[in-house]
Amino acid sequence: MERFWERFFYLVLLISQGSSFLNPRAYAILHRMHHAYSDTEKDPHSPHFFKDVFGMMIATKNMYMNYLKYKIQPEPAFQGNYPEWPLVDKIGNSWAWRIACGLFYIGFYIAFANYWWMYLLLPIHFLMGPLHGAIVNWCGHKYGYSNHDNEDHSKNSLPWDFLLMGELFQNNHHKKPNSPNFATKWWEFDPTYPVMKVLHWMKIIKIRKV
Repeated sequence: MERFWERFFYLVLLISQGSSFLNPRAYAILHRMHHAYSDTEKDPHSPHFFKDVFGMMIATKNMYMNYLKYKIQPEPAFQGNYPEWPLVDKIGNSWAWRIACGLFYIGFYIAFANYWWMYLLLPIHFLMGPLHGAIVNWCGHKYGYSNHDNEDHSKNSLPWDFLLMGELFQNNHHKKPNSPNFATKWWEFDPTYPVMKVLHWMKIIKIRKV
C-alpha cells in the first residue's frame, strides 16, 4: 500500500488494539519465525513444547519484548519489509497508553453497562490481544482437521474460525503462507478475504499474485 494508507492503518491499529497494541516489526519477526520453524524447538509459540497455554504465551511475550527493545537481532531472512513508525510504536508500547486505554474502557462500561455482571467482561478488553494470540497459537496447532501435510501440527478449526476472521485456518495458512485467502476447500470461508478484495478494488491495497 502507499505510504498514506500505511500510516492511516498504523493509527487504526494503535486505536483499535488499544491496550493490546503490538509492534508490527516485532510481530512480523515472530510470525516469520513461526512459519520457518513451525512446531519445532525454534518455533516461538508452538503448543507442543509447553505444558500449558500460559507458559507458551509468557515465553512468546518475552521473545517479543527482546525484539521490540532490540535486545536481540533476528536472522537476516526475518528482517525488513514491515512498516515502522517509531513515534506511534513508542506511544503504543508505553504504560501511559495502556493505562489511558484501560480508563477509557472502564468509563465506557460506567456509561453504558446495564448490569453488574457486564463488568466481568472488562479483563477481556484489557487483554484482548494476548487472549486472541493464545487461542490462535494454541488451538490452531492442537485441535481441528488438516487439509494438507505441512510436516507440522497445524490445524483448521471450524466453526470457531469465523469468530477470529479466518485466523484458525492455520493448516491452510501454513500450506500457502503468501495467500491472502486462508480458505482452500470449497466449503471453507475466510471472512477477511472479501474485505481485502474490496480494499484492492478501491486501490487502497494491492493484492500481489505469487
